[in-house]
Amino acid sequence: AVSATSLRARPLEEKAAIVAAVREHVWPLLAGGHVRPIVDRELPMSDAPGAHRVVEESGHVGKVLLVTS
Repeated sequence: AVSATSLRARPLEEKAAIVAAVREHVWPLLAGGHVRPIVDRELPMSDAPGAHRVVEESGHVGKVLLVTS
């Protein structure tokens, strides 16, 4: 299951605890390659409007990345 949260309205101490827990439990999984984001497509930075269209149409599965190169 995937869950999300907004930190904006939380007290500073709670935000700090969440960040510390992510550093301890999540970053090692990412660094070790055990968890990887799903990338739907990569578009050049010059096509930022096209990337917005893809996201607005909700036809993607995963991240839409803007790349520089």
